[in-house]
Amino acid sequence: MAVLAGIDEAGFGPILGPLVVSSTVFSLPQNLLKADLWQILRKSISGRRAHLAGRLLVADSKKAYHRKEGIKHLQRTVLSFLEYLGEKPATLAELLSLLCPDCLERLETYPWHKEPEKYHISADRADIAIASNVLKNDLAAKDVKLLEIRSCCMDVAYYNKMVRNVNNKANVLFTAVSKLISDAFRSFGDDDLQIVVDRQGGRSRYRSVLQRMFPEADLAILEETDCHSSYQLQEGGRKMRLHFVVGADDRFLPVSLASMVCKYIRELMIDSMNRYFIGFCAGLKPTAGYWKDGLRFIEDLKTHIPHLQFDSDLLCRCR
Repeated sequence: MAVLAGIDEAGFGPILGPLVVSSTVFSLPQNLLKADLWQILRKSISGRRAHLAGRLLVADSKKAYHRKEGIKHLQRTVLSFLEYLGEKPATLAELLSLLCPDCLERLETYPWHKEPEKYHISADRADIAIASNVLKNDLAAKDVKLLEIRSCCMDVAYYNKMVRNVNNKANVLFTAVSKLISDAFRSFGDDDLQIVVDRQGGRSRYRSVLQRMFPEADLAILEETDCHSSYQLQEGGRKMRLHFVVGADDRFLPVSLASMVCKYIRELMIDSMNRYFIGFCAGLKPTAGYWKDGLRFIEDLKTHIPHLQFDSDLLCRCR
């Protein structure tokens, strides 16, 4: 058996809302490491929105999310996989406590994120239970298991603090990616661990940053090309192979699922923020937080709710 993990992010570019990085970890037979898991698990999962026929959509979040349909596919997939793990979060607080508990205490400083236990997740639980059961049976039939899902949710103020410390938002993202890599190495390094990460910006060489992350590890470069960079690290009896791949969120199911987890958390957080401000002005147009529309939203706040005071460092990213 081998362990295959996928890591991806959502929210690197926007001006509003969190940057979220997630990992999903599967165990599977060695012969499936390079297989098309969408084909292997085709009874319960599909990589395309069309003709799902009750199956779960697992795809890059940019394809899984659609403005007209909202978070429907993100929510159904994420909650079904969590139910496979025996978890049924009913509120934003319960979801975050499962996936990224470190951020919960920080959220108390935000007027729009306070009391996430009051933000109820509205979902078709019967449908999710059925989809999760089909998933469970399909995974079991192929000797595949989902072992865990983890996230790192960098709320705006925390993100701003991190960026100011290192003066580079790409390094902030890689710090979060590094934490999830370290967590997986610590938990699964005794197995045949392979981690696939969506390419980080334009970087194609990772040796120096990996040596800083794991100063005691023996590191070997397996491949470094414009599209694929692979490394092997060994430390204290543990071993892993790391692969940084262009377009990994479209090519590897664990990375696609991680992408959807990130986007789902981010969309719930953005919705929490929109609800707060719309509570002061019902005609306020909500935002997805990206730069152009985010700047429009900030101007609308000044125009329509001029009396409302808030800390801009909690609302707006510094870059």
